[in-house]
Amino acid sequence: MTSSVTPSVTTSDCHVIAVVNQKGGVGKTTTAINLAAGLTMRGKKVLLIDSDPQGNASTGLGLHSGARGLTIYEVLVDEIPLSDALASTQVPGLSIIPSHIDLSSAELEIGHSDGRTIRLKTALAEVSERFDYVLIDCPPSLNLLTVNALAAADSVIVPLQCEFYALEGLSQLLKTVEMAKASINPNLIIEGVMLTMYDQRNRLSAQVAADVRQHLGRAVFQTMIPRNVRVAEAPSFAKPVMMYDPHCPGSIAYMALTDEILSRHKRRSGTHA
Repeated sequence: MTSSVTPSVTTSDCHVIAVVNQKGGVGKTTTAINLAAGLTMRGKKVLLIDSDPQGNASTGLGLHSGARGLTIYEVLVDEIPLSDALASTQVPGLSIIPSHIDLSSAELEIGHSDGRTIRLKTALAEVSERFDYVLIDCPPSLNLLTVNALAAADSVIVPLQCEFYALEGLSQLLKTVEMAKASINPNLIIEGVMLTMYDQRNRLSAQVAADVRQHLGRAVFQTMIPRNVRVAEAPSFAKPVMMYDPHCPGSIAYMALTDEILSRHKRRSGTHA
């Protein structure tokens, strides 16, 4: 990480959220897609940045690998304008910057460049006035792509699966967030930790949820995302679960999470005022 601190380049009206966890399979991309969709359903203009070389968020919104055009790779490596890579989705009000497998080499290609940790933050300045929210789906690792997301973000959401090893690795992630806050983004905050794949029939899920809340207190969202087959099916139909099955438990939970986040932001804005 570079030690230089840069001023914010996004407007105060555009809130940038990085969805981060270095562990795979915790519902990170699912959360990014469905939170983005939920925000549009509350009247917000949203941009989703797929910063994972696997490109699952792009596929989950119907952008197949052969038809993605310019991607976040060209934005970070070739420094093209971010607006050139904007793509529309079938969700009204939701745009996306797609990803590509080439992104896996970005760290090597820009790893020794000046300003390598703030390329995404700088690129966002061009389009921030067009959106109310920008969500960044980060890769399942704490690499330069994740650092770029932390440099660009106002806040961080950490999806945490309700399993035995839920808290394993969380301390390292929180330490990385604190390092980013100290060196490149002094305004970065933890938006919240969200529990995913909660199974109310499983005693272990309840125990994990209780343990996480005991350790992290109010940092944990009240909303928990249940284990729900409709949530798992929706990406294969290239839709957020709220469009695939609006009345299923997963849809209801993601809308509740959306409202909880909006409520937090409203209270925070009132406090600042």
